[in-house]
Amino acid sequence: MEKSKKSRESQIIKTSIIGILANIFLASFKAVIGMISNSIAIVLDAVNNLSDALSSIITIVGTKLASKAPDKEHPYGHGRAEYLSAMLISVIILYAGTTSLIESIKKIINPETPDYNTVSLIILIVAIVVKIVLGIYVQKVGKKVNSESLIDSGKDALMDSIISVSTLIAAIIFIIWRISLEAWIGTIISIVIIKAGIEMIKSTISQIIGERIENEVSTSIKKTVSTFDKVYGAYDLILNNYGPSTYLGSIHIEVADTMQASEIDELTRNIMEKVYNEHGVILTAIGIYSMNTQDEEVKTIREEISKIVHSYKSVLQMHGFYLNKKEKSISFDIIIDFSDKNKEQVYKEIYEKVSKTYKDYHLNITMDFDVSD
Repeated sequence: MEKSKKSRESQIIKTSIIGILANIFLASFKAVIGMISNSIAIVLDAVNNLSDALSSIITIVGTKLASKAPDKEHPYGHGRAEYLSAMLISVIILYAGTTSLIESIKKIINPETPDYNTVSLIILIVAIVVKIVLGIYVQKVGKKVNSESLIDSGKDALMDSIISVSTLIAAIIFIIWRISLEAWIGTIISIVIIKAGIEMIKSTISQIIGERIENEVSTSIKKTVSTFDKVYGAYDLILNNYGPSTYLGSIHIEVADTMQASEIDELTRNIMEKVYNEHGVILTAIGIYSMNTQDEEVKTIREEISKIVHSYKSVLQMHGFYLNKKEKSISFDIIIDFSDKNKEQVYKEIYEKVSKTYKDYHLNITMDFDVSD
């Protein structure tokens, strides 16, 4: 797993360096051509390339910080530093869009006549091709290694290609009809960049706050846990994210009520090892649900209660059922959909119906949260 993390870091840094070199190359040519042709759109495009190079530098710094080993102050590592670098990149994009908008509006108020030539058009075409290839490549690597910073940089590169296309169209229109639209196009492009920056910031903030576990991740982990013969079900998977590649979590498993402590201990250790080896997830705790396996009457009661519970459409799951005849108690958990605004009422009605049906039993019904699929 450590080797995998180093490989991920290496890929992110390598991709970022490619982005830096490409953007510095494009920025240099665009700046010269923009000043020669007196084109505000090309000059702003060059500045945008420099901001992209800065974004790549921030990605490298963020990746390096995130890869630092855990210490006393940060026992879970420094993985979340990548979210901060993604936030900085989003802010840079937002700033670039805002400054571009201001400059474009200035040129609308005080227009200047551009002077395009064949060389400037060739540079724009080359920039478009380079940015499209770079954007697709960076995004692909970002998704592969689960790096939000690279994904954002890739999106920004593709956005830049659109900017360059718009600038090229403005140049062609001016050459053919002598109509200067670049300031207006610059305004529209700036608004699009600002919108993209805001969306990236919102996405990063959402990740920092804590998002729902991806369906593929949660279902695959539960599937792995359920491969053990003595596990009757896997529930309540909770994962805490300490960076794009660092997950700590817990899960509940349902086992037979006849299992001994030593058997459960061996089982949970084997589950932890397998989940880490296959998914890179550290399960810090495995809770146990005891399942009645010796009494057919209990199985019938469980089925009857299940019918009552699932008569409510917003109930997603019932699990952890256990009936103790000696103590005259029934315990189980239910998960109610977040979309149901009347969760408490649903819980109350289920409690009352089950209590009415099984008057002699003390009920312990827990309402779990729908934290994973």
